[in-house]
Amino acid sequence: MRRLLALAVAVLCVFGVAACGSSDDKDSGSSGSSGTASTTASEGSGGRRFKIGMANFTLGAPYFIGISKTVERDGQRAGNEVLVTDAKGDAAALTSNVEDLLAQGVDGIVISGGPLEAAPAALNAIKQKGIPVVLVDRKFQSGDYTSWVGPDNEAIGRQDGEYISERLGGSGKVAIIRGGPADNSIGLARTEGVRSVLEGAGIELVVAPDFGEWSSDGGLRVMENLLAKNKDLDAVFCENDSMCLGAQKAIRDAGKSEQIFIAGVDGQKEALAEIRRGGNYEVTGLNDAVTMGDAAFERLIELLDGGQAEKDTVVPSPQITRANVDDYYDPNSEF
Repeated sequence: MRRLLALAVAVLCVFGVAACGSSDDKDSGSSGSSGTASTTASEGSGGRRFKIGMANFTLGAPYFIGISKTVERDGQRAGNEVLVTDAKGDAAALTSNVEDLLAQGVDGIVISGGPLEAAPAALNAIKQKGIPVVLVDRKFQSGDYTSWVGPDNEAIGRQDGEYISERLGGSGKVAIIRGGPADNSIGLARTEGVRSVLEGAGIELVVAPDFGEWSSDGGLRVMENLLAKNKDLDAVFCENDSMCLGAQKAIRDAGKSEQIFIAGVDGQKEALAEIRRGGNYEVTGLNDAVTMGDAAFERLIELLDGGQAEKDTVVPSPQITRANVDDYYDPNSEF
């Protein structure tokens, strides 16, 4: 069910449904490695076959792996090449990978930038080649790209903030765990969304000084430090579900699962399983890797078929709670 919903949302967004709007703004195992490629397939609606580049800044988290594997799978269904690279978190390697893809004659490129804020050299090389480039999830702060598909991260944060505020009834103490680094625009937008609702609403906010680095281990470490200094927490918001899953373990180990509830972002299947279980993981906002991968692939095919596409497309991010989690949970999902 979740898979069908994700695909439907992606296709609707790609072809300009008004609800998608526009805006300026998930373990490891990789689909490839720096400078290497795997072969899968893609095809245009008119039957023309394409060679597509899937350039990843990092495949070090389930979310990014899910996006990349989805683009691969979508291509495999039609019979052409999808060349996948992994820069392993190195901006210079991303540029080198893009140049390698261009040298191999790709018709278009999808870039999953992860936490990278800008990649002007990579974008300039693609522009000089005269082929389309679709950014997925991360919109770079500089450089020329053809199209972007991704979430409204501040809106997702506001959703969580509204849930927390209503759940606490206007009083309480909430911890915030950030992914980092300090200038990460995605994390900043999610936290700003939460803060915009909770600040001034009688709720005390405690922002963890350390970053959870978007991982379960990081969330565990940061939550342990928060619990050592804040015995009276009522809730915790994390900028992604992976960190919240680590935070949940720290809360459970401290015997505080009845006291502290959890709000995350992304809709990672392990988080959805926890929401279904009925424990203290109560809410997340959907930023599904499969949906994002589908949307990026369809957008690139649309461009390669000669279509005109929106510059920026926001993919909807519905709130997921115990009331509707079964509509989204798929234990076999790639994310």
